[in-house]
Amino acid sequence: MGRVGAAGDNAAMESFFSTLQKNVLNKRRWSSRDELRREIVYWIERTYHRRRRQRRLGKLTPVEYETVYRTTVALAA
Repeated sequence: MGRVGAAGDNAAMESFFSTLQKNVLNKRRWSSRDELRREIVYWIERTYHRRRRQRRLGKLTPVEYETVYRTTVALAA
């Protein structure tokens, strides 16, 4: 954590919410909060974690990174 009001502290979350808004929230009107909640969970689990490659993870998706990491740890043990 940096000083109060430091923009860099929440840059990752701002980026995530911007992507969420562009890909889910702004796509259509939602008839209920529950429907929107289900769509957000679906988007995070199906798209964000499984398809979106991240530079800080060596251009792997989070799921691919976890698979490699678990295999490496298991072999080291």
